[in-house]
Amino acid sequence: MPDQHLPAKTKSNLQLRVLSAAVLGPLVLGLIYLGGWAYAVLVLAAAILFLSEWFTITGTKQTSVPAIAGQVALVGACGLKLFGFHVEGLLVVAAGAAATLVLSGFSREGRWGAEGIAYSGLALTALLSLRAGTGGLVFTFFLFFVVWATDIFAYFTGRAIGGPKLWARVSPKKTWSGAIGGLTIAIVFGVGVAAVSGASQLLTWAVLAAILSIASQAGDLLESAIKRRFDVKDSSQLIPGHGGIMDRIDGLVAAAIFAVLIGLFAGGTFADPLNSLALF
Repeated sequence: MPDQHLPAKTKSNLQLRVLSAAVLGPLVLGLIYLGGWAYAVLVLAAAILFLSEWFTITGTKQTSVPAIAGQVALVGACGLKLFGFHVEGLLVVAAGAAATLVLSGFSREGRWGAEGIAYSGLALTALLSLRAGTGGLVFTFFLFFVVWATDIFAYFTGRAIGGPKLWARVSPKKTWSGAIGGLTIAIVFGVGVAAVSGASQLLTWAVLAAILSIASQAGDLLESAIKRRFDVKDSSQLIPGHGGIMDRIDGLVAAAIFAVLIGLFAGGTFADPLNSLALF
């Protein structure tokens, strides 16, 4: 067996990771397929949990007025997006971040809290916009598979090959071999999703997969830097074998935001960021 020399604790953790993924993966894919309110509830729940863990790590009390203002802003932004008020949703996120900063007296915790609200709010609106826009079902599946493939194969490639560290100061276990392995397989999976769906311009899909895989790894490193800054190993113990929701969706958050930015740069709108890329 390839893992026969792994420590017992590592084996147990890997088994928990696989079991959790086997349960949660199909559930997430099913809600993506359903779209609408079902998908919105999934995204909102993930954003709320993400922000809650961010607050815990950076020092904002969950029951404080600034924290509640941030969570209310996420709920408001989600509702506005669902009813077609796309810019207003973003404005609510900005207002929530500003309110948290002011209510905290411009403290250090308040600054971190405001950044967390902005980051989770942008991710929330990005994921909703991508699913609701042109080719939303296919592109959302594409995005999730690219991020998942990046994460999974970066882990296994890095363990199998090892080599120079990607950024030892921030994340001592990540290697260049893992980053390149995750990127390569993410392109394969991304193009595979596009091909199965009947999409054209597979080269464009491959380029997008590569860009979003890199964005995903950047998001992972960002979370690692924040946890190292606050001397935290896992954002929580919410998901057995995986840690917290931040540990699980840090790459997805960054990749979703970057996907929307690509669409907007190409001439898309907040309501339909990818319509200008002619992917379908």
